[in-house]
Amino acid sequence: MTSKRGPRTLNKGRGAKTTGVFTSSKKFLKIREMVPELVVPDLTGFKLKPYVSYKAPSGTEEPLTAHKLFMETVAPQIEKDVKDGTFDMKNLEKYGFEPTQEGKLFQLYPKNYAQ
Repeated sequence: MTSKRGPRTLNKGRGAKTTGVFTSSKKFLKIREMVPELVVPDLTGFKLKPYVSYKAPSGTEEPLTAHKLFMETVAPQIEKDVKDGTFDMKNLEKYGFEPTQEGKLFQLYPKNYAQ
């Protein structure tokens, strides 16, 4: 329902948070802790601009894939453990492997794979 369709007392507002409360006598009591505080860093002498032109050349890095991520993060540790003789197939949680997805917000195994 829009504000034009509702009664005269309907005030939808714009989603702004209140900075206080109304008392029982219908007076507004402002609470200092509810007032948002904007923390802005001092950018004097900062050389970068907030705008990137569309004419800027594209990056030289290749897109990150699952294989590339695995080879850069986990594979060196597995290779080191194999050389040292401490690699254990039953202890893959050490490398970030998760056998179950219980407690995850988005469970990936087995029913939520993209078909």
